[in-house]
Amino acid sequence: MSKETFPAWYNLIKEKHGKFVKALEQLGETVRQEGPLDEKTTHLVQLAAAAAIRSEGAVHSHLRRAMQAGATPEEIYHTIILLTSTIGFPNTSAAMSWVYTALEKKRVVG
Repeated sequence: MSKETFPAWYNLIKEKHGKFVKALEQLGETVRQEGPLDEKTTHLVQLAAAAAIRSEGAVHSHLRRAMQAGATPEEIYHTIILLTSTIGFPNTSAAMSWVYTALEKKRVVG
């Protein structure tokens, strides 16, 4: 990914703690390559996990990466609403609001 795709705070951490961020990025790449799931699916799984822990930054990151890997807005929304019976409606609603806002900014709301 190019530097421009990351939030400013991430680039700051990367500049100050480059080895740390490189190790994190290598870990992420390694675990995605460890199994049979394709790139889009791995980011949808990670998007769901980010929503489950209410990490707005990670939701935005995996939303962006899933879409770069070919996920449609409909697949993104379905990924989030699938969580309702597991993480509850308030958590699902929060994640959906972050996704909706991000997609609205990109004008790809489905």
